[in-house]
Amino acid sequence: MKDNEYIENTAPKTEGKQKMERKSTSGSTAKTSTFNQILNGDFLTKDFMLNNLNYIFFLFLLLLILVAKGYYVKQVIDETNEVQIELDQNTSDFIEAKTSIEAITERNLLVYKLQQRELIESQKATKVIRLKKEKSE
Repeated sequence: MKDNEYIENTAPKTEGKQKMERKSTSGSTAKTSTFNQILNGDFLTKDFMLNNLNYIFFLFLLLLILVAKGYYVKQVIDETNEVQIELDQNTSDFIEAKTSIEAITERNLLVYKLQQRELIESQKATKVIRLKKEKSE
């Protein structure tokens, strides 16, 4: 026989149909087999998983850090809201105290109290005199 001769396949066609039927059923069994391997944990013993185990652990570490970051951010937001509420309360207390002081120290009321003591309100602005101390040598 020469190298370039054509050889015809004389196999019966019925075997081809059986192979086609087997292939179609083997596709569903392959899916089931993969699913069973996942459930059984057999896929963990494959070379692909063993070679990439460090990478898989690294991904799990990143996922763990991501979840922890979410909890941390929630805690920071809660603390920020509490501090904001406390700040608003302190601001309200300050405004209330300032208003009450202004009500007590109204100019008309001060003038009236000065008149009762026979004092006159000063019309001149208050001046501050500061002395500069010289260095003694």
